[in-house]
Amino acid sequence: MRRREFITLLAGTAAWPLAARAQQAGRLPIIGVLGTNSAAWHPWITAFLQRLHELGWNEGRTIVIEYRWAEGRPERAAEIAAEFVRLKVDIIVTAGPNTVIAKQATSTIPIVFAIANDPVAGGYVASLSHPGGNVTGLSLQAGDLPGKRLELLREVVPQLHRLAVIANVDYRDAVLEMGNVQTIAQTLGLAVTPLEIRRAQDIAPAFTALNTQADALYVVPDALTTANRTSIITLALGARIPTMFNEREFIQVGGLMSYGTNNTERFRRAADYVDKVLRGTKPGDIPVEQPTKFDLTINLTTAKALGLAIPPALLARADEVIE
Repeated sequence: MRRREFITLLAGTAAWPLAARAQQAGRLPIIGVLGTNSAAWHPWITAFLQRLHELGWNEGRTIVIEYRWAEGRPERAAEIAAEFVRLKVDIIVTAGPNTVIAKQATSTIPIVFAIANDPVAGGYVASLSHPGGNVTGLSLQAGDLPGKRLELLREVVPQLHRLAVIANVDYRDAVLEMGNVQTIAQTLGLAVTPLEIRRAQDIAPAFTALNTQADALYVVPDALTTANRTSIITLALGARIPTMFNEREFIQVGGLMSYGTNNTERFRRAADYVDKVLRGTKPGDIPVEQPTKFDLTINLTTAKALGLAIPPALLARADEVIE
């Protein structure tokens, strides 16, 4: 074969879609899912698979999906990311801080994040419009939301003077949001008590140290708080502290109120990103998507248990009321 023909053939091979190259190698494309835990991710993965099916991808027939759960532990997430590299998966689908861990494990395997507070500040991508590298996905635009969440809390808890904020301080985005919440709270005249956690074992002692000296609790989202949502909600209810979250999934298991994006829809949209990558588009060429709609969810059962009366006007504005 002449040199020019060889170079042309090599260039054409590099441009093949991942799916075609995987099938040429005698196997189905492999998607590695690096998640928090199966319980929290179940509705999201269901939506993700449904959308993949609509796009022509069927688990076990045209793609293989490897599921792994880090349970909010960074060391476990690093082990999973390394395993995916050894397995030579074609795409890694993840969320939040696990995105950084996956990116540290590989600069070549495409990574799609379904959830990210601030992907630019978090170091996931170079910019929203031109991510560059091997990472892209969907942003939560979280920096714009803490103020709105505090406004909603004040409507439900008119005598709100003392605010507790719990966050995983080993996660950069969580630290940034905690600082943002503290700044906004102080402008509203609220005293703020930060509850710093790094692992699941820190949660109960944080509540003990708080000694119920809070009128409300703001929970900063990340893999650790998601994995331990039941513990956080149980402790808050036991201390009769109203809670504000970013996801409706927390409200379904007893949290008081949430305001944020619909994560089920985020994972559904992530399937479109996976489809594009499998069909040959480079992750760095796919702009990061920002949300345009935010949902308010209120748990009336929890409100009654806490002795709170939700204003009728706020109930009318809610996207979902759980009774």
